[in-house]
Amino acid sequence: MNSYQVLITGANRGIGLEFTKQYAADGWSVLACCRHPQSALDLQALAAVHSNVIIHTLDVADFAQIDALALQLRDESIDVLINNAGVYPHSSFGDTNYDDWAAAFKVNSMAPLKMAEAFVQHISRSQLKKIATLTSKMGSLDDNTSGESYSYRSSKTAVNMVMKSLSIDLKPYGISVVTLHPGWVQTDMGGSNALVSAQTSVTGLRKVIDGLSVATTGQFIAYDGKAINW
Repeated sequence: MNSYQVLITGANRGIGLEFTKQYAADGWSVLACCRHPQSALDLQALAAVHSNVIIHTLDVADFAQIDALALQLRDESIDVLINNAGVYPHSSFGDTNYDDWAAAFKVNSMAPLKMAEAFVQHISRSQLKKIATLTSKMGSLDDNTSGESYSYRSSKTAVNMVMKSLSIDLKPYGISVVTLHPGWVQTDMGGSNALVSAQTSVTGLRKVIDGLSVATTGQFIAYDGKAINW
């Protein structure tokens, strides 16, 4: 096994679970985080097969819990932090739940920065020093030709800006940051009509992460390696 370690939020299903599978199969030490490990049966089954998968309870909307996990893992080095956990509140004009919108901002926009702040020392002492945050083309101003989805779109636009600032602020520490569009993926969130399998998406996303360096920090890139307009 190699000596690299990755921390993944929202690791219990979809893209997060696929990240966990692939990194575990390649011999990485995987810190797999999710809100309810006791009901994460697929993740539990994966951990039963791979001793290099360690499950941790983490609700990224609970910032005190983030701090507590960072303290618990204070002696660990984290080569790659993957901010994967996210929510998709449905909203259209005249039918917006503003409480759900605020909750989406906390999970999708604020929590990735909180994770970076809490784990910056763990990352800075590692070999690879990388932070990858899952976003979406739906957060691109340039790409928006269909409207609606106010809550989700704005929360992803916000995290794009947060990660762009983070890439600048962490560059002196040798930490590189990338914002990733996974494609329209066949998950519980993406639905069965989605165009891309989780395996294809994550395989591509890992290639992007592998190629990330301080020289290329701060980009917005799709799973196929193509740059996306902000």
